[in-house]
Amino acid sequence: MRETEPRAVILGEYILDTGATVRATAKVFKISKSTVHKDVTVRLRHDNPQLYKLVKAVLEKNKSERHIRGGMATKRKYKGER
Repeated sequence: MRETEPRAVILGEYILDTGATVRATAKVFKISKSTVHKDVTVRLRHDNPQLYKLVKAVLEKNKSERHIRGGMATKRKYKGER
């Protein structure tokens, strides 16, 4: 992590670059998903409002698709895949 940049900005840039979910981002950075969510929804708004708007769009897209990802996970579960 770059010391001169707030963690919220680093997490926001990662989500924007990869399209990752909050949960996936938390796993990569080894922090809780609550921390990631707080950083990119509350702290990022103050640290970098332009980045916040872009990240918010990615989070909304992920939220709108979560029922599809959940259905795929259930399908894999019952097919015996992991």
